[in-house]
Amino acid sequence: MVRYLAYVVLSLLACVMMLYGSLAVEIFVLILTLLLIDLFSPLRLYATATEQQYGWRIRYITSPILKLFKKVSPKMSETEREAIDAGSVWWDGELFSGKPKWKKLRKLQLPRLTEEEQAFLDGPVDELCSMLDDWQITHEQNDLPEEVWKFIKENKFLSMIIPKAYGGLEYSALAHSAVVMKISTRSVTAAVTVMVPNSLGPGKLLLEYGTQEQKDFYLPRLAVGEEIPCFGLTNPEAGSDAGAIPDYGIVCRGNYQDQKDVLGIKLTWNKRYITLGPVSTLLGLAVKLYDPDHLLGEDEELGVTLALVPTETPGVNIGRRHFPLNIVFMNGPNSGKDVFLPMEFLIGGQQRIGQGWRMLMECLADGRSISLPALSVGSGKMVSRSVGAYARVRRQFRMPIGRFEGVEEALARIGGYTYMMDAARVLTAGALDIGEKPSVISAIVKYHLTEGMRQLVNDAMDVVGGAGICLGPKNILGRAYQAVPISITVEGANILTRSMIIFGQGAIRSHPYIFRELSALDEDDWDDSVKQFDKAFFGHVRFFISNYSRSLFHGLTGSMFVYTGAKRPANKYYKKLTRISAIFGLLSDVSLLTLGASLKRKEKISARLGDILSYMYLATAVLKRFEMQGCIREDVPLLKWNCELLLHKTQLAIDGLLQNLPNRFAAMLLRIVIYPIGRWFKPPSDKLGQQVAQLLLTPSQARDRLTKGMYMPATDSADTVAALEDALIKVIKSEHIEKRLKKELKGYQPGYQVMDDMLTQALNQNIITEDEATVIRDAELARWDVIQVDDFSPDLK
Repeated sequence: MVRYLAYVVLSLLACVMMLYGSLAVEIFVLILTLLLIDLFSPLRLYATATEQQYGWRIRYITSPILKLFKKVSPKMSETEREAIDAGSVWWDGELFSGKPKWKKLRKLQLPRLTEEEQAFLDGPVDELCSMLDDWQITHEQNDLPEEVWKFIKENKFLSMIIPKAYGGLEYSALAHSAVVMKISTRSVTAAVTVMVPNSLGPGKLLLEYGTQEQKDFYLPRLAVGEEIPCFGLTNPEAGSDAGAIPDYGIVCRGNYQDQKDVLGIKLTWNKRYITLGPVSTLLGLAVKLYDPDHLLGEDEELGVTLALVPTETPGVNIGRRHFPLNIVFMNGPNSGKDVFLPMEFLIGGQQRIGQGWRMLMECLADGRSISLPALSVGSGKMVSRSVGAYARVRRQFRMPIGRFEGVEEALARIGGYTYMMDAARVLTAGALDIGEKPSVISAIVKYHLTEGMRQLVNDAMDVVGGAGICLGPKNILGRAYQAVPISITVEGANILTRSMIIFGQGAIRSHPYIFRELSALDEDDWDDSVKQFDKAFFGHVRFFISNYSRSLFHGLTGSMFVYTGAKRPANKYYKKLTRISAIFGLLSDVSLLTLGASLKRKEKISARLGDILSYMYLATAVLKRFEMQGCIREDVPLLKWNCELLLHKTQLAIDGLLQNLPNRFAAMLLRIVIYPIGRWFKPPSDKLGQQVAQLLLTPSQARDRLTKGMYMPATDSADTVAALEDALIKVIKSEHIEKRLKKELKGYQPGYQVMDDMLTQALNQNIITEDEATVIRDAELARWDVIQVDDFSPDLK
């Protein structure tokens, strides 16, 4: 009945939209007409049709539509196809489906750290963290100390992804993530140094695509730090548009060392922003390769190709440094002109010529899925624990600042975002460990986790005030604050990641039918093309109808009748996400249908669609984490706060899309279908935010779970994090004594030394014991120590 109702409404819509006259609308009207044929004709458009009916459909319906689509659809470029083909479709495909299989997610067994990996985290990683003095690194030496570099190489921090057969550690993606996360809670400089060789670089590319000879020679050297790798992609003329790099290589013959008339490539390039470049011994390089003399074949333009360039090769200019916002990790430009290398220096050899863009797209997922999310979560854990402690210890108006509602609001975001970001980190790393290469999800976590880091670090700076803006050894936030724009910028600028990549790639790669339709358009054989298109196109029609019907039905019923198999409190959020999935599928199809190829230029529309997909993924990560940890009651506020926030943000993205969709009639109808009885999703309540904030202000197992994996310095050290933790415990221990003292003390006349005078009079009146006075004095000393701000001599020394 619901389906028939949808047909009637859609047919009325078709008649009205005929007035618009655009080609996209004409196609839309054609599809709706087919739906009416499906309703009233025995010539069914579904797979249940007879052979005779199927042949009729192919001849009179599918073939004309295919011809029309071939005429109006721009041919996909090779670069676009390689980017879309890269990686795999995973849970993002379910979110696009309109009815996600929650059982599949809930039964998913994510890998856990092995005993060896946990021992590495508890041993060498902790030891490395104890060696790191971030103020010394970033202010005095502008580099990691020599002994730290040596320790990193000797303990194979640069070869976590290299197999043991080549001398590496061969750790999982989850372990790689955990190592980077823990180090980042101590020093962003050290974390970046470790993470880059283990993500996009020669090591990863050689593992995936290198010849056996290249692997046997380079991987053992990379494993022990004999070679320091870097990868050159970004050119001054081509940043986010890496496919437009002007760097080039010419196939030619030349002399190499003692060899003459060697077939090779002459490289010319100019790169910048290359991490580890100033200290690199092995440079991976992306160039466009040309063969003007046709030494390899008939084609002159061979496409993006990747090469290995030993930095000691004559003509290579490398070693100068950029200065990335006082984080001072090794980063700099490099260039070369007419640098000749034999063909064996191409990654993967001659058979990989022209495949460089796809190779990069597939390997780029590691940097997006592991390294930057781990760096962001590390900041979240450090901020949650330290700023939470500071907010309980620091007082204004004779009460902890964490009790002020304005500060509570900031603390709720800090704790909530940290929980959500860590959930997404673990789920995504787990996907990599089970063999997935989720390119769309990698863009989601890169964008939203680095933006989450920006939000919570900004909130933390607001809470600590002057202690955050005055740099010095005691300041735990200053360098994290300076690091935010770096993570926002690298591996694809966030503006473009949100507005062009997440939905732009996801709409084609993760949608159940669009990629199949486009593939059918590119088929050279007409019979194969029309058969593939028929199956995909009418599957797409059914997909559209079902999402239209489900959106309306779930809107009327509040998703009440959705079965998920989950228990409370997670169950209701699974139900609401099912509704959002159907709405998202409907909005995607209407946007693509009414805007067509111009959707590429409607970046704000694309960004909002990407936001909806992202918020669904982040919410499912939160639900997965909550259930994976055993549905612990103390974590319920974190679950509810995140799910309600993400659902509310989804609603805002939907509203923004409907307000700005150019076809106003379509927007009006969609609003009726999506919100038949009004908006449902509200932001988290103040009470819920207060509960989340309280988790940061008080030592508890929930607080420990939230910040698990960060580096905790020895309690007896002078480290600021350790001092804050010590002060928190002492202040909480003294609070009930102070409360009793202030309540029972009579005739108190404050002197110049307020606390000492109060304690003296309380002791004289036998209100407290000497031991209790000592507890208060210790708490005051600890509190006084951690609220101090660094100061220097007039010359800042």
